[in-house]
Amino acid sequence: MNFGGIQKSSLIDFPGKTSCVLFLTGCNFDCPYCHNPDLATGCTECPAGLMNDGHLAFLEERKDFLDGVVISGGEPTLQKDLFLLCRQIKHLGFPVKLDTNGSRPECLKALIDEELVDYIAMDIKTDPAAYSPVIKKEFDPGQIISSINIILKSGINHEFRTTCLKPFINEAIIEKISRLISGAKLYALQQCHQSRVLHPDFFKKTDYHIDDDELVHFKKIAEPWVQKCIVR
Repeated sequence: MNFGGIQKSSLIDFPGKTSCVLFLTGCNFDCPYCHNPDLATGCTECPAGLMNDGHLAFLEERKDFLDGVVISGGEPTLQKDLFLLCRQIKHLGFPVKLDTNGSRPECLKALIDEELVDYIAMDIKTDPAAYSPVIKKEFDPGQIISSINIILKSGINHEFRTTCLKPFINEAIIEKISRLISGAKLYALQQCHQSRVLHPDFFKKTDYHIDDDELVHFKKIAEPWVQKCIVR
């Protein structure tokens, strides 16, 4: 397992739970605004505390304090040992939340079918048809749509998230995404913060900013399509 780090406690990453966050390295997307550039490109060394099943020892020690475990990245579904990790965590009695970019629907379905995840948070970057070439050079938008449908039909707790910045997001794109996730339990619109990102040069030549009033407007567009829409 390629661990990139751990956040030992969090009150915001797993709704309603005190959780820790296990970060896995490596990503198949190239989002210029990614705020975890080291994790996206793939850390070369596992943090010492997580080596030799250190994550299991940590979770065992925190059984009386933690209510859940978040697996984030990078993109966790790229890891061949993800299923083993989820089984280990579930065996210790913790519910699992998975953060994903939705690029591997077959993996999501298998995790859900095996009841290895209790909450899924999926990022939707823009109109799926526009992922190529900026998010990924060559990409089938059907993968994103398949992941959305798998999550919606699963019955498990979930949220969809969109980081809002130009040119990836505008009124028409928000409406298209909202239609795609119609009936979703939660849709979170997130402000983009230009600090320690994957491709800083992108922000030097792009008017990326979407202000608070625009975010509120986007929220109003999305609200009729989902059970709950929030701005973060």
